[in-house]
Amino acid sequence: MKIPVYMASLMGGLLLAGCAAIDLETDYVFDPALYARAVDQDSDRFPEIDPLHLDSEVKRWLEERLGDKRRGTEFLVSALQDLMYGPDHLHIQYSDAKTHTATEVFHAREGNCLSVMNLYVAMARHMGLNASFQTVEVQPSWDRRGDLLVVSQHINATGRLGPKRYYVVDFTPEIALQSMTESAISDDKARALYFNNLGVEALVAGDDAAALAYIRNALFIDPANSNAWNNLGTAYKRLGDGDLAEFAYHYAFEQDNTNATAVNNLVKFYRGRGEDVLARRYEHVIDDFNQRNPFFHYGRGSRALEAGNFEAARAYFRRAIRLKEYEPDFHLGLAMAYARLGEIERARDARDAAENLLAASEEIYVPSDRRLRIFDRDSILRTSSAGLSIQLRGNVVVEPGRP
Repeated sequence: MKIPVYMASLMGGLLLAGCAAIDLETDYVFDPALYARAVDQDSDRFPEIDPLHLDSEVKRWLEERLGDKRRGTEFLVSALQDLMYGPDHLHIQYSDAKTHTATEVFHAREGNCLSVMNLYVAMARHMGLNASFQTVEVQPSWDRRGDLLVVSQHINATGRLGPKRYYVVDFTPEIALQSMTESAISDDKARALYFNNLGVEALVAGDDAAALAYIRNALFIDPANSNAWNNLGTAYKRLGDGDLAEFAYHYAFEQDNTNATAVNNLVKFYRGRGEDVLARRYEHVIDDFNQRNPFFHYGRGSRALEAGNFEAARAYFRRAIRLKEYEPDFHLGLAMAYARLGEIERARDARDAAENLLAASEEIYVPSDRRLRIFDRDSILRTSSAGLSIQLRGNVVVEPGRP
């Protein structure tokens, strides 16, 4: 699924970090009147939309295939994977064009990660399985859409198979998960992510009024969603309400002091208003934050590699590894830089290091052909089941940063 935010891209040099706080003391004072204006609703404005609803056709289809085959939870988990992704069944394909409800995904046969997770969780529960959503941190990535950059986050589904056994399902192009970053979320928070996604999609389409309505609804459901506050700031900025845009960006950072996108958007906001001193102050904080962010250096190394500047790439990848040693992709990048520089032995050592990390951290890295994983809490990932995986992604809308 996706969650939108305003921020600089990989090209712009600002990357999201896992849990590193940003050392920023703002002079901005919370104004309850602006808060009331920003959200301005006292009920869910889209009660008719249920992302987890299954229509009668979906239920009938599911019962016809699994209704008389209830041979245990692990069988059902595996069977659902086959029904959703098998070429002889739904054969659902990845598409980030639109966020769908569960029923919409079933009929469209495609969807983004949040959409497909809606369908998986709904069908799993209909068949009596324990199933819920969880967010997982991933290596940051951006997708330029018009004048916006959309930052993708990750969400998947999980459920209990017994006292100590559980499963995780993902649906996404191959991604790298960061270890120990799973966080279970409620259905309400997943519903908020759904409306946040709709808001981002409306922003991308240029329908700012619809974006405002969707993102406000997300915040009514989950007022602590920092990314949604950031996206709300983008919507208000588009609509020309500078006071509410500024408030929303600041409140996004207040809710999550690791939200670099919100600070970056404040830099752009203040520069656009001619408040260069304040913009430079925030920019300095972001620059300092980037220097401590391994993914910032990894992104620069990747760009240097693409540009043919192999010595710079080598330096950036080495810096990333010094900051976070156990990221296989960092070592793979360094191996490529060494290879291009003709340092074959060092390239082989770096690749070996990456492969060793991958082998030791199978539960962290999800290859695209291993979408269903079964875990024993006493021995992490001692058994697994081949299949497809289900993942929901979150989007954050970001404004392109400086080159």
